[in-house]
Amino acid sequence: MLTKTIRVSIIEDDEWIRENLATQIARKEGFACARCYGSGEAALHEILQDVPDVVLVDINLPKMNGIECVRKLKAVIPGVLILMLTAYEDSDKIFKSLLAGASGYLLKRTPQNEILQAIADVHRGNSPMTGHIARKVVQYFNQRGVTENEIEKLSNREREVLDRLAEGIPYKEIADTLSLSIDTVRMHIKGIYSKLHVHSRGEAVAKYLLK
Repeated sequence: MLTKTIRVSIIEDDEWIRENLATQIARKEGFACARCYGSGEAALHEILQDVPDVVLVDINLPKMNGIECVRKLKAVIPGVLILMLTAYEDSDKIFKSLLAGASGYLLKRTPQNEILQAIADVHRGNSPMTGHIARKVVQYFNQRGVTENEIEKLSNREREVLDRLAEGIPYKEIADTLSLSIDTVRMHIKGIYSKLHVHSRGEAVAKYLLK
C-alpha cells in the first residue's frame, strides 16, 4: 500500500534553522519540503501557490508574530495542520498559539527523529504537547465556561468522532473504526469545530471533556 508523502512548509526567520529543517525533511522517505518562508507575511502571500499538509511556524517571527500568523493561516487554509517552533517552552505563547489553531509545538533543540515523528503524529491527527500545556487549555475552557447548548448541537456521529478524538485516536483509525472514509471524518471534524466555535483538536476535546 502506498503511503502518502507528507508535504511540509517552514516559516522561520533564522536562515540556518530554516535550511537545516528543510534538509532534514527532504532527506526522509515519506516527507517532502514544500516551500520555506522567512516571514509570516511572505508565507501568507505565497502559500496558496503550493499548499502543504503541515506547517512549522516559528513562534517569535518578526513583525507579524507566529501566533497571528497561525490565526491568518487557518483563515486562509482551514484544514492545514500547524506545529509551533519555539526555542523555550514559553507556556503563555504556546497556549495562545493552540487557541489560534495550532495542533502542537516543538522545541527547536528537539532531535531530528523526534521532529519528523511529531510531524507524522500531527498529520495522523494527534496533538504533540506536554501535559502542563494541555492542562492549561482545559483550565482556560473551565474558567470561560462551556454551554451545554454547544454540545447538544453535535450530531450522534459527530459525538462518536469526538469521543475518539478525546481518546487520542488518529483520523485514519477513527475512519476504520466507524467504517467511514477519511474525508467523511474530516467533514465531521469541520462540523464539530464550527458548532463548538473552536479551531483545533485540543480546543474541541477540552470543551467536550468539560461538558
